[in-house]
Amino acid sequence: MSPHEIVRTTFNERYGTNPSVIVRAPGRVNLIGEHTDYNDGFVMPMAIEYAVWIALRPRQDRKVSVHALDFDSTIEFDLDNFSKEATSPAEYIKGMAWALMGADYPLNGWEGVMKGDIPIGAGLSSSAALELAIARAFVEVSDFEWNPTQIALLAQKAENEWVGVKCGIMDQMISANGKANHALLIDCRSLEIRLAPLPPNTRIVVMDTMTRRELVDSLYNERREQCETAARLLGVTALRDISTADLKANAKKLDPTTLKRATHIVSENERTLEALDAMMLGDAKRLGNLMYKSHMSLRDYFEVTKMPHRPIDALDIMVQCARKHTGCYGARMTGAGFGGCAVALVDSDAVDDFCQSVASAYTEQTHIVPQIYVCSAVNGAGWAEQFVS
Repeated sequence: MSPHEIVRTTFNERYGTNPSVIVRAPGRVNLIGEHTDYNDGFVMPMAIEYAVWIALRPRQDRKVSVHALDFDSTIEFDLDNFSKEATSPAEYIKGMAWALMGADYPLNGWEGVMKGDIPIGAGLSSSAALELAIARAFVEVSDFEWNPTQIALLAQKAENEWVGVKCGIMDQMISANGKANHALLIDCRSLEIRLAPLPPNTRIVVMDTMTRRELVDSLYNERREQCETAARLLGVTALRDISTADLKANAKKLDPTTLKRATHIVSENERTLEALDAMMLGDAKRLGNLMYKSHMSLRDYFEVTKMPHRPIDALDIMVQCARKHTGCYGARMTGAGFGGCAVALVDSDAVDDFCQSVASAYTEQTHIVPQIYVCSAVNGAGWAEQFVS
């Protein structure tokens, strides 16, 4: 059964009736524009069909009760009396309630069953999908309207300030605003969105290396701090405000490591804007070449393709395997790095052979069996099914 069917069936078994509504919020894959979001830059994600689903009904009191099937646990708290605890899936749920109430949204209690099929820790934004699904659940039982961009900002606040992960706005924005058959160019400063159609006769393939990193404990926050240092030394608000020429002219202001970090961000913003031009023209070859360049920059300048203290460079190997296939236009790591997934742009007619060949080649080199997902671009968070009482 699909997660949609599972939450509906489990809710019925648990409560003896149908839910009032089933909501969903998608994960995402970022085609290009990595680590640029928290630098006020440009990103190019698309929402994917892998999602978090919640079947729910309102309660008459102020309690929230969510049975999380993926963790075989029930998360319960009172909206009038809850506090922060050790990081767990419960904190994402409580954090979303905290952020909404802090923005004066009137929340009501509810109970439900939750399940997702987004690989956790793979860089496909399972956490943002969870936050947006929870937000959508609150919308369905409370008296306020769904404003996707505003809710995305509150979800980012929950993750930054409640959970403690200094993520940018990209993941929440795409989960809230995704558009079927399109990626979105998101300006992470203005939050302006432009639709970017996928090139004709291509598919997006996500390749999970089956290696994992824990975002809170990883080097992600260190990279962010290095970017903030570079911006401060260069006298700008964010690295978004620096061109390649500016960076070269002021390179002596930065130490070698900070310069490398800034080099990636500045060039990645330029690549992402060029990718939009390629997509508007339907130019798969040009888009793919930009994806390869992005990966090399992430490898050489941002240094996030390798997992610390691990003997294999899984992300680099996966991209090399993809690149050798004649049906592949381009590939790159996606997500924060240090493990997780790569993404490829593949000719539609070659996609089946690509998946089999890349999986086999990767396993041969690493002795790890990957998971391969052929993805479609879908709409953002919303209700998936409503029931008449």
